[in-house]
This record gives sequence, C-alpha cells and structure tokens, in this order.
Amino acid sequence: MYETLRLPRLLKSLEQVFAALPDTRAGGPNTQSEVADAAQGAFAVFFTQQASFLAHQRAMQLTKGRSNAERLFGMHALPSDTLRELRNLLDPVNPQSLQAMYRQVFAALGQAGVLAGYRSFGRQHLVVLAGTPYFRSKKIHCPQCSQRVLSNGETQYSHSVLTPVLVQPGRSPVLALEPEFSVPQDGHEQQDCEIAAAKRWLEQHGDFYARQGTTLLGDDLHSRQPLCQALRDHQLHFILVCKPEAHPHLYTTVAFLAAKQLLGTKQVRRWTGHYAEIATYRYTAALPLTGDPQAMQVNGCEVMLTREDTGERLYPNACVTDFALSDTTVEASVRDGRTRWKVENENNNVLKTKGYHLEHNFGHGQQHLASRLLSLNLLAFLCHTVLDLVDDQYRAIRAALGPRRTFFQDLETLLRYFPFDSWDALWTFMVHGLELDTG
Repeated sequence: MYETLRLPRLLKSLEQVFAALPDTRAGGPNTQSEVADAAQGAFAVFFTQQASFLAHQRAMQLTKGRSNAERLFGMHALPSDTLRELRNLLDPVNPQSLQAMYRQVFAALGQAGVLAGYRSFGRQHLVVLAGTPYFRSKKIHCPQCSQRVLSNGETQYSHSVLTPVLVQPGRSPVLALEPEFSVPQDGHEQQDCEIAAAKRWLEQHGDFYARQGTTLLGDDLHSRQPLCQALRDHQLHFILVCKPEAHPHLYTTVAFLAAKQLLGTKQVRRWTGHYAEIATYRYTAALPLTGDPQAMQVNGCEVMLTREDTGERLYPNACVTDFALSDTTVEASVRDGRTRWKVENENNNVLKTKGYHLEHNFGHGQQHLASRLLSLNLLAFLCHTVLDLVDDQYRAIRAALGPRRTFFQDLETLLRYFPFDSWDALWTFMVHGLELDTG
C-alpha cells in the first residue's frame, strides 16, 4: 500500500527529477549527469544532516571500494572538490525545476489513503500560506537578494520564501507543499514580497489544489481584497485572520450590527483538565472588506476564550471567510482557522532549530544557489515527514531514540563507518541494534 512512499522509491523519483535538470554549460556528454549527481549530493547532505557526508563517503570509497553515496543515494560519482563544485553546478539551476517532486509525493499520499486523514470541515484540505526569512546580512549578498535600507542608513540583504503546508487540527506532522521564493522585483518590504509570492503560488498551483477541495489559511496580512479576490478567482475557500487596525471599515460595520443586536452568538463550555473555559463566538455575513462601494463581501466571526472561574480573557481572535457561518458551522471554522499556527511550530521552527539550519548561509552564488539549496533542504524535510507517516521501522527507530538530534547523530556514525547495500539494510541494522519489535 505504501510501496511508492518508501525511501528507495522516493529517492528514485528524485533521481528522475534531477536527471531532467538543465545544464547551461558547454561540455561533454557527462555534464548532465554531473548536475544530477551534484543535486543528489546536496540533497544527501540535507537528508542526513551531515555537512561532511560527501567527504566521508569519498574516504569510504577509497578504502572499501564502495560508498553510501552510491548505494543509498544513487550517485554515480562524487565531485572532486565537493563544496565548490556542488555550488558551481547548482547555481544556474532554477529551484522551480524541483516543483514536480512535491506533486508526485502529494499524489502518492492520496493514492495510499494518507491524505484522507488530512480532511477537515467541509471535507476540505487545509493549506497554510506563510512566509519566512531564511537569510539576512548587511555584508553578504547576491544579485537575487532583496534589499532594505535600515533606519541607520545601512542596507540589509535578505532572502525569504513562502512555505505552504498541509495541516490538520490535532494531527501531526504537517506536509510541505511547493515553496515560492520572494525575489527582488517583488519590492523591498517583506510584506510586499510575501503577498506577491502568494499570488504567484496561486497562479501556479491554485487550480490544482482547488480541485482537491482546499481551504487556504493565513494571517492578517493575507486578508486584503486583492489576495481574497485571487483566492475566490481560483475557487479556493479561505479562513484568514482579520485585525481591527487593518480593517477599520469592517469593524465599524461589526460595531453597528452589535449595537443593533444583529450578530449571531454562540457559547461553548469546555473542560481543559484544570479549569473550565468559555468560548464566545460572534458572527455575521456580508461584511465589506473595505469602505469602497465595490468592496468584496466576506463573512466574519470573533471568538473570545475566558476562564469560567476568574473571568480572565485567554485568547481573542477574529477571522474572515467565504464559508457560511451559523451556530452549526462557526466552531469548526474557527478551529480550522486557528490551525494556521502549525506552519510556524511544526514547519518553520523545526527547519530552523532541529538540525535543518534553515537560516544558515549554505552559499549564494550569482543566480539561484541560495534558493536551490533551500529547495533541496525542504525536500529532505518532506521525505522525513513521509517516512514518519508510512514506514514502521523508521517511526520505531525515531521513537526509540527520542530527540531528533540523537537519530541524526546515530545515522551519521553508521553512514561514516559502514557501507550499506540498501536503506532496508540500514533500518534493519538499527532496529536489531535497538532491540525493537516492529511487528
């Protein structure tokens, strides 16, 4: 059932994607395979979280006549000057050339029935749109860096990326989808870059995800009419945070309706295990997003969580949506909207703090190197996520070793000193060594 999602098949699919990468150099017949090997080598570094992986494999090749780069990752040859050659080969390659891998993984997860567990209100998939910086410097930069003049007159150079993820309330992990990179022509403010990147992402992928039945989640930055209209044009549902300071006209309308007692209301009492909390919902329909007579109309709701015993306000939030709101639907809509926090806690923060080093400068080059390397890093994270969902041995090993860091330390040691003929052989070795029962 999960055969297409096992690591050898995932790596075979990646190998096919890498084999199709363009090579802009003038050279002999082996130049294309050199680019593919460079991509596979960089991916292997991110997948194993070993900066010295290729150097260790070169030493193993010399002493044992074979290496894990060859047997496990399908590399045909290791570059002679590892880091410099990898960077030179990958710099001209646009990261868009890797987009097909995300779609292949999504399709395989759907065929295996995994995505059925990622359906929420209205049988919808929930996709969070959120941007994050992955590089900032006042000195290091490349032609693809965005630039911002600081208050002290210095120029800050940066890279940022939109990292959409598929989420589900109460379920981990999140699933990474196709990223979209902010580029200099988007403007010099991060917010402008993120919205422009979101619109480009919708143009490329919006129709596909609309056919799957998808609701887009986002913060207050996204609840502006141009992006809301783009979502509607692509027939995507949305639940977006809506703050008073950014939508004064909308909140004036809400205040008027509240004064006339025309807002729908609902209260729900929940026991947290320590105290009772009261969720108070207020909702209404046909709110204008702006004061323009032609403003797009949306439905809106507010929720306030308070402690029943003390009256302390715990959590206020408000959102706009295209879903019809009622006593029956408002609770589920707010629950789904709040799930957007997962993109930070379970995606971006993991990539920044759990060994993937999202904000590390792996190299800039002159064209696409920074975004290309980040794309490979994101794909490595996605492959680990898939294994956690479908591979019993991998999941048992991870659970037994505890912290993610311990798993990767053990992986580094094994791959440095022992050649393995297959990933199954490696996982089996670890299972036996840990004396695990995987059924």
